[in-house]
Amino acid sequence: MASPAVDDYLKTIYHHTEWQDSRITPSQLAAVLGLAPSSVTEMVKKLAALDLVTHRPYGPVSLTDLGERRAAAVIRRHRLIETWLVRDFGYSWDEVHDEADVLEHSLSDRLLERIDERLGHPRFDPHGDAIPDADGTVRREPFVLLGDAEPGHRGRVLRVSDRDSALLRALVDVGIDVDVELEVEGATSVRVDAARVSLPDGAADAVWLSRPDDGD
Repeated sequence: MASPAVDDYLKTIYHHTEWQDSRITPSQLAAVLGLAPSSVTEMVKKLAALDLVTHRPYGPVSLTDLGERRAAAVIRRHRLIETWLVRDFGYSWDEVHDEADVLEHSLSDRLLERIDERLGHPRFDPHGDAIPDADGTVRREPFVLLGDAEPGHRGRVLRVSDRDSALLRALVDVGIDVDVELEVEGATSVRVDAARVSLPDGAADAVWLSRPDDGD
């Protein structure tokens, strides 16, 4: 089934477990997609019949191997387009998500690969999310959510959620962006270049930092 709606479901399920381990529930899926729970239930049944997801009644939803490959392909398109818009067209990182949602369903595979070549095969999009390889492979380094990091933790900003454009702009205003080094002071503040910075509302749950391999 070649369908933007199917791809949006798979992309949402994929997103949910990229930066944490708990699987998405149908009610969470409905909330993210802005759909009625009954509609989501029917679509999940269709996806299961297509061997794209596994699901038990009232239980969480997981991608199958086939679903994972298809989701990674859609994610690859979306993130390459976001990177292209920022690098070649001067978009800011808070402007690209909605544009990429539209373009990911219309660009040919040939044009997408030309874009990838032109950009030098980037590994990450403007928000720090990993761009899957053509075969679906993703490479990430160890990470910790800012809100879970202990005071004194020093790390590089690996990723910022792109769900809230206003938050993205607020973070830029205080000097927080992908690849910026910072030190956690507490739940509401960090240090950037030795300067104390108050975190905008929502930042603790939207910013991921690097951490050592041992998790310390």
